[in-house]
Amino acid sequence: MFVGLMTVSLMLLSPPIAKADPADLDAGGQAFNRGDYAAAIREWMPLAEKGHIQAQYLLGQMYDDGKGVPEDDAVAVKWYRKAAEQGHVDAQYDLGSRYHVGMGVSYDPNEAAKWYRKAAEQGFAFAQHNLGVMYARGEGVPKDDAEAVRWYRKAAEQEHPEAQYSLGLMYARGKGVPEDDAEAVRWYRKAAERGNAFAQNNLGVMYDNGKGVPEDDAEAVRWYRKAAEQGNASAQLNLGVMYARGEGVPEDDAEAVRWYRKAAEQGNASAQLNLGVMYARGEGVPEDDAEAVRWYRKAAEQGFTSAQYNLGVMYARGEGVPEDYVRAYAWCNMAAAQGNERANKIKDALRLHMTAADISEAQKLSAELEHI
Repeated sequence: MFVGLMTVSLMLLSPPIAKADPADLDAGGQAFNRGDYAAAIREWMPLAEKGHIQAQYLLGQMYDDGKGVPEDDAVAVKWYRKAAEQGHVDAQYDLGSRYHVGMGVSYDPNEAAKWYRKAAEQGFAFAQHNLGVMYARGEGVPKDDAEAVRWYRKAAEQEHPEAQYSLGLMYARGKGVPEDDAEAVRWYRKAAERGNAFAQNNLGVMYDNGKGVPEDDAEAVRWYRKAAEQGNASAQLNLGVMYARGEGVPEDDAEAVRWYRKAAEQGNASAQLNLGVMYARGEGVPEDDAEAVRWYRKAAEQGFTSAQYNLGVMYARGEGVPEDYVRAYAWCNMAAAQGNERANKIKDALRLHMTAADISEAQKLSAELEHI
């Protein structure tokens, strides 16, 4: 397959605003529950200013979302901080996330880690996961895969799907724990069954390659499809490959093209290359060299070696573009620099038809293309 295991993604998600308890926040809670946010703000403000922890947190959320007041990240942070300093776990998490992305405050990974830790130590799964991510990246804390695993596990055992996925990834890569494909599959499955598209794709990869589970193309397709239908570009690519090869599904070039296109339009370079190949061969679509060139170029400009080679060949042959040995040499030169031996052979053939000035121009163009 073209795509292996996906990487960890930081989840900066806040739980939705909970309905306020009218018994606790009196008229403000009632106003909030009926959607009169301005009235809720008027009632909560005096409470928050007197130190009411839940009122402070809810004011932060209201300013965060622009409900009843103009959206204001800095004011949201002010109220989150007041609640966080009193130990409000959601406020601690939200304050950490704002430091992590620089929203309402300057980006500060040390502060982000500090507030995530406070929430994590209170058992807040979102914070536990994000603190694990910070250890995995060495962001705001020393890089420590074992510590990342420890926090991922705490969140994963609370059924946090992103943490389950992240823990599976650590087992698959042998980071912070001994490599164990069966454990990776176990955690991917938990996350996948809760709808995590990255885990669904990775579980498909494990079935595809027979790692941690018996090889099963039909099961791989099933999981790729779940992730692909959620818009996961890697899964869309992988599902396209399965249709192109007839693995786990009947061979169907048109379906392969359909899934390649979805991934390609999201910028997936492998899918862009594969879609170009389908146009060049007329498989699943009418043969169209110009379209092949267009998709090869998109992948080539992302530094994808095979696409650079293919684009160079198209220029050398004048297929889909006017014949241009200088551009052909330039693209093949870039591919050759990344170890593509076929590109070196094309360069050798092109030199027979180029002047020294042509080659110099091609080399200059190659350097320029690298900075697109």
